[in-house]
Amino acid sequence: MSRHRISFDGVLLLDKPSGMTSNAALQQAKRLFRAAKAGHGGTLDPMATGLLPVCFGEATKFVSALIDARKAYQAVVRFGVRTTTGDGEGAVVERRQVLVTRPQLEAAVGGFVGKIRQVPPMYSALKRNGRPLYSYARQGLEVEREPREVEIHRLVIEAFDGECATLIVECSKGTYVRTLAEDLGRALGCGGHLQALRRTAVGPFSLDQAVTLAQLEALSENQREARLLPADALVAALPRLELAWADERALCLGQAIAAPAGTASGLLRLYARNGRFLGLGEHGGDGLVRPRRLLRVDLQAGGGGAGYSPKQQGVT
Repeated sequence: MSRHRISFDGVLLLDKPSGMTSNAALQQAKRLFRAAKAGHGGTLDPMATGLLPVCFGEATKFVSALIDARKAYQAVVRFGVRTTTGDGEGAVVERRQVLVTRPQLEAAVGGFVGKIRQVPPMYSALKRNGRPLYSYARQGLEVEREPREVEIHRLVIEAFDGECATLIVECSKGTYVRTLAEDLGRALGCGGHLQALRRTAVGPFSLDQAVTLAQLEALSENQREARLLPADALVAALPRLELAWADERALCLGQAIAAPAGTASGLLRLYARNGRFLGLGEHGGDGLVRPRRLLRVDLQAGGGGAGYSPKQQGVT
C-alpha cells in the first residue's frame, strides 16, 4: 500500500485539544488521512482548544480565505492576576484585589467593541529582525512592537462571578484574545489574563461541525473521508460561474475570457459544465474574466470537457 493517497483534496474541521500546537494537530490529521500535503486555517495557541480547519491537497490553495475570515471564541478572563505570557501558562507577576461590579465590567467591555489598536504580545510568532518575538521573550528581553488595528465585531459577557468573566468574542484576523484580556484588566484597574480559550467559529464554519483526533482515530478510512468538505466549501460565499468547454480550456491555459452577461465583478468560483470545481477567477469590471487560483489539471486530447482530469499528486 502506498504511504500517501492519490488525488486527495478536502477540508477537515478539527476540534484541537489543549496542550497541543496547531502544527502537531495538523501532522496527526495528515497521518490519519495519509495526505501528501496539508495546511491549517489559522493558528491556535497550545493552551487553546476548538475549531482548527485543516486543508488537504489542492484545498490548501484556498486556505487564505480562512486565515482572513472572522473568528469567534469563548474566552475566560481571570481578573486580579497578571502573568508573563498574558495567559494561564505564564508565571504570575502581579496579584491585585478585584473589586469589579457587573455594570463596571459591561462598561469596560463596551469600550473594546469596534476598531481598536493592540500591541502584539511578546509571546507570539511575529518576527523582529528575522526572529520570532517569543525567542526574545524566553531570554527575558522585550522589544518594541508597533500597535496594530484589529476589529472586535462582538463582545458579550456570558458569565461573571466577580473574579472570572466568560466572554463571547467575534473578531477580525490578527486579533490577540490574550492581549484583549490584559487590556480589559488594565481598563478595570485590577489586571487580568486569559485563563481559557475555545475557538467556536472560523468564517462560515462552526465548532459543532468539528471532530476530535480521538474520534478520527476510531473511524475507518471511508468514515474519515466522509467527514471531509470539498475544497470549494472554503470559497462558497463567492459568486459561481459555470464555464463552456472553450472558456474552461482557455482559463486553464492562463488566458482571459469574455465575461458572460450578468457576471458579478470581483472573485468568482469557476466550474466546468459537469459541475467540477476548477478554482478562482476574477472579473475586473472590464468585460474579462482572468484566472486567479486554479486547481491543477492535465490538458489531454478530447472535447466538451472530457479532456480535463485532475492531475494525480505524487506518491512517496
